[in-house]
Amino acid sequence: MTIVENPAHASGPAAAEPKPPLEVLRALFAEGALTRDFTAAAGPLAELAAGEKAPVELVRAGALLSRLDQEAVLAAAEQDGRRVEVLRVAVTGHSTLGTLTAPLTAELARHGILLRASSGDFDAYLRDLRDTDSHLYAEGTDLALCVLDAQVVFDELPQPWLVEDLEKAAATKLAQLGRLVERYLEHGAGTLVLNTVPLLRTHTHQLVDLRSRNRLSIAWREFNTGLLRLAEQHQRVHVIDLEPLVAIGGPVNEPRMASYAKVNLGDELLTRYAREVAHLGRTLRGRAKKVLVLDADNTLWDGVLGDDGFDGIAAATTFRGEAFGNFQRVAQQLGAQGVLLAVSSKNDQDAVLKVLQEHPDMVLRDTAFSRINANWLPKDGNLRDIAAKLNLGVDSFVFADDSPFECGLVASSLPGVAVVRLDEEPALHIERLLADGWFDVPQLTDEDRIRSAQYRTDSARQELQDAATSVEEYLALLGVVVKVAAVGPGDIARVSQLTLRTNQFNLTTTRLQPDEVQARAADARHLVLSVRSADRFGDNGVVGAVFAHRTGDRLDIDNVLLSCRVFARGIEQAALATVLAHAREQGVTEVHASYRPTTKNKGVRDFYPSLGFAPVPDQDGASDQDGASGQDGALAFRHDLADLPEVPGHLRLEVDLAAAADPAAADPAAADPAAADPAATVLAATDSAVAGSTREGFNS
Repeated sequence: MTIVENPAHASGPAAAEPKPPLEVLRALFAEGALTRDFTAAAGPLAELAAGEKAPVELVRAGALLSRLDQEAVLAAAEQDGRRVEVLRVAVTGHSTLGTLTAPLTAELARHGILLRASSGDFDAYLRDLRDTDSHLYAEGTDLALCVLDAQVVFDELPQPWLVEDLEKAAATKLAQLGRLVERYLEHGAGTLVLNTVPLLRTHTHQLVDLRSRNRLSIAWREFNTGLLRLAEQHQRVHVIDLEPLVAIGGPVNEPRMASYAKVNLGDELLTRYAREVAHLGRTLRGRAKKVLVLDADNTLWDGVLGDDGFDGIAAATTFRGEAFGNFQRVAQQLGAQGVLLAVSSKNDQDAVLKVLQEHPDMVLRDTAFSRINANWLPKDGNLRDIAAKLNLGVDSFVFADDSPFECGLVASSLPGVAVVRLDEEPALHIERLLADGWFDVPQLTDEDRIRSAQYRTDSARQELQDAATSVEEYLALLGVVVKVAAVGPGDIARVSQLTLRTNQFNLTTTRLQPDEVQARAADARHLVLSVRSADRFGDNGVVGAVFAHRTGDRLDIDNVLLSCRVFARGIEQAALATVLAHAREQGVTEVHASYRPTTKNKGVRDFYPSLGFAPVPDQDGASDQDGASGQDGALAFRHDLADLPEVPGHLRLEVDLAAAADPAAADPAAADPAAADPAATVLAATDSAVAGSTREGFNS
């Protein structure tokens, strides 16, 4: 394993012999550097995770990090104006789980997340799930881990037992867990995490007749399938499938530890489980990566184009070539799910384009990539250029390259980039690329599936802009159409995704899971709007959202979000003009809003003032032209609705806020076929101005 992320201490190949990463971590700890800057642990931990001794060394690293004074870490970050993300994890289970905390601490720290863990008593998982006063239900819990092992079923069997007994016990246990899941979802606030359960040979071979063994295996798979279906049925339930983790190799447990200490899941498997939990925590915090930047020579194909020539490289027909072709297929698979693909290669641009367009071995053609940067400039600069062209931050990038020098350069100069270091063995490229689930999202949306195509049309927009003599002419020629509508069931996942993944145009950075968006949409006091856009080059889908709630004659805008793909087209002004006009029509007398600064949303600091919002003095009466500063540097604003902002004249606007008024409109496709096709609706928009809404609950 050679994956490297954010190695703060990484250096170029000319550096002196580096210390082992665990030693680096211990030195940072001893110097107090990890207290002063917790994220300094990420680099050494990434190297540990990529090493052959990862299961052992991550446990040691986690034990070391567990000794940090967490309050001191948070205070130091606050003093420096930084923010350390905290994940509150409650752990319960059937067996001894004391060894889980250390790898979980280390795996989360790799991503700059501080673990605050709580654990229940041994074998207390049923009591913890039943008792709404247990630590699983504590306020602020992000993840409630209920770690299951095979004994949750086998401990229920009579002695001796028949396969019929196991079939009955598994079905009974599954039903019991289903009821407890519903109880947790009713009373708990976090995401409940279950897992499938490995079946051991020492279980199956207690039955001597092969037919009964077969029935046992069937019953066990049905039990695990039932667990997985709990996640299908409930948005706040996640089930980690242990089968792929067991398939990596190594024992499920150590028999003596299982017998003497009830450690039914061994340290190595728990370390892998901890990594999956860390990925889940990162995903729920909206930290999914968006772009995969690939090197070309010895990454996309076997060989060096400049040395071996067009006919000397391969991605098929040879043993090594086939491995590169398989790697391209995995990249293609990721691209089909919304991951933007790009190339950064030290080659001539024309030569790389010719390979991608004409070489018979290539799976990925030039049209698969949103950007192809082939030149002789440093790759960190090329990544910055790609980010600028895509209007994305480099911290949304994953960079895969076989060159240790290039990986070290990017890791050291662009610490937000996740670096996947490949090597001379192409058969391992796929495993290394997928090891950390960088692109995991809670749920794929329609916008994800067409994202790559949407970015490719941006080149046509850029050509139009270059040809226009002014911004006004460009916008007029672009033909922007905007629809602002009450969010429907088909938009919930996408709107949640916008809250999780949008950073630049996100006024408060409030992250919401799909069930939280759904709850607000169903609450008559709240207004949840989706913002769609289209133009002459095609439909952009849902590109923005507005959250607000009403109290008496006052409306509070909780957040406004807009995809970076559609910046500077007047869409955000149109959306807010719609909200303010609607508020005044419904008898609202004042609208309040806030801006909470982050390192990435500074560009929208003046958004509300630009629309006529005035700063609100804080409790001490202090105020300035930018707004009163509150907690976290938040600024508060107020609009008196006397003079409303205008809808930009270059776009056409359609407003439909009535959909949420009728509970029968739960299925918008059934109520209005056009609503099932956002593109058709938007593109059919008329020249209407802001239309009134009849949303009953919001009116009350």
